[in-house]
Amino acid sequence: MSAFLEISRLGKTYPAPSGAAAIIVENFDLKIRKGEFVTLIGHSGCGKSTVLSMIAGLTDAASGGVILSSKEVVGAGPDRGVVFQAPCLLPWLTAFENVRLGVDQVYYTADATERRQIAEYYLTVVGLAESMHKRPAELSQGMRQRCGIARAFALSPKMLLLDEPFGMLDSLTRYELQEVLLDLWQKDQKTALMVTHDVDEALFLSDRVVMMTNGPAATVGEILEVKFPRPRSRQQLLEDPLYYELRAQLIGFLEERSHVRPTRPAAPVVPPTPPPAAPRLRRFLSALVPA
Repeated sequence: MSAFLEISRLGKTYPAPSGAAAIIVENFDLKIRKGEFVTLIGHSGCGKSTVLSMIAGLTDAASGGVILSSKEVVGAGPDRGVVFQAPCLLPWLTAFENVRLGVDQVYYTADATERRQIAEYYLTVVGLAESMHKRPAELSQGMRQRCGIARAFALSPKMLLLDEPFGMLDSLTRYELQEVLLDLWQKDQKTALMVTHDVDEALFLSDRVVMMTNGPAATVGEILEVKFPRPRSRQQLLEDPLYYELRAQLIGFLEERSHVRPTRPAAPVVPPTPPPAAPRLRRFLSALVPA
């Protein structure tokens, strides 16, 4: 498989009170094709978000590495659009200004009109045409997350990284925003990796579902191919017997086999020097500034 994103022997450790390093993720290997939508699923605390954060460059890896489009990932950058579980909007800016902030940094050679049109386009596509000049406090949780999705797509990144973006929403809003995300993704099929704990969400969105083993030293357990044709209809999936077979496989792994780690040679892990404390959003936004 020709890999657009290649993750090789990725590992993460943190200092423990006992003095020995606590191994969170170990020997995590994964290849993702260009234009593929992959979800990462596992029990809470298994290291899903840690893996995503290392790919985003917001957290340093203790071992292994990440190659994106034939280039090693070192630090955060605008080639990876990130949608966090919480929208992480600057409260003193409007929805438009929050999206425009990243657009101004990435499209710094474009004129002001072009940059305004880019921000307005993506806010309109996600359903915020009438609310783009409101501040986050004036928006519902779902509307704030729409803004976060618009901001990520507006950067025109090589890859989308989504960290449980619908985890804080009610069921109806979550279903609606899954459709919004899928419609946006299908326009240019950006390579996407999404962390989720929702089995149905994973099956609806994904080309493949990567199941992680439980920690400590979590890694890839099994990978499930999801071959439903695109574009997808939620109703058609629910009427397909294969949907329930795949769902049973995912639930079976999570209930019975997630604690079983595949046999592989262990790699030496050196505890990293903890990076200086900094808010994730500040690091993400600062990485948008061109070198």
